[in-house]
Amino acid sequence: MWTFFSFIILERGMCMIYTVTMNPSLDYIVQLETFKEGKLNRSIFEQIDVGGKGINVSIALKHLGRISTPLGYLAGFTGDEIERRVSSHGLIPDFIKLEHGESRINIKMKHEIETEINASGPTVEKDDIEKLYVKLEHLTDGDVLILSGSMAAGVDQNFYADVMKFLAGRKIRIIVDAGGSVLKTVLPYCPYLIKPNQKELSEIFNIDVLENQMEEYACKLVSMGAQNVLVSLGDQGALLVNHKVYRCSAPSGEVINSVGAGDSMVAAFLTSKLNGEDDQTALEKSVAMGSATAFSYGIADQEAVDLLYKEMVK
Repeated sequence: MWTFFSFIILERGMCMIYTVTMNPSLDYIVQLETFKEGKLNRSIFEQIDVGGKGINVSIALKHLGRISTPLGYLAGFTGDEIERRVSSHGLIPDFIKLEHGESRINIKMKHEIETEINASGPTVEKDDIEKLYVKLEHLTDGDVLILSGSMAAGVDQNFYADVMKFLAGRKIRIIVDAGGSVLKTVLPYCPYLIKPNQKELSEIFNIDVLENQMEEYACKLVSMGAQNVLVSLGDQGALLVNHKVYRCSAPSGEVINSVGAGDSMVAAFLTSKLNGEDDQTALEKSVAMGSATAFSYGIADQEAVDLLYKEMVK
């Protein structure tokens, strides 16, 4: 039951935030001038970043002044390095260590086009899933849970829906950012926010959703249970649908690295709402941070976001 105190906690943002990344990674980013298949290619720039959508959200939240606890699974020496890098951002992760396998290394190759090779990662056993439920049991009214990214090997595609069912009855805002088939399973549990793109809208409705139909189908997701639907429109900006429809144009700039842009949008939207701002402002700040991240290497910091936001609304 809602109490006056729990309402104040939720509205003023005095809450615990948890992110779940089922299959974290190290992302090896390689920049090439040209790429010749079957030949020796030399890079002109390399960078290793910690990867995983939930982790990206946690880092983005930290840059916006919000502390969160990253949850999920790690394995092997790559898992140790992921944990070290997450901690270096000033976060205190609470990952579960798997006994077998290695956390994955993904390759992001950039030249005229961007090519990604995502590894499979370790297998999560039933006992490991139970360990995560033990951690989730501690969530209380007013907390926020962000379920983001693909499932690890061994985890059912209904897992996010199962988590929402497990937490049903608690006043927890649950955000889900995943593939279309996964998003479809969580709609009956009324997620606070989902963030489908055009491809995922098509997967949910099993049709080819056109650009000019995205608003229509986002509205349908609200009627199916989603409280807020945030849809990125690429260089056209984004739209937010709940009981109303809000739009925001994208700022101009050179896209350097799109990895983490969508996760930055989620973090900025949540931060804005926890700060008590209205839906249009939350959408604008979401677009500002997503764009600022796309225009830089890594997750954008508060200064870059503020500068871009001021340009957008002046």
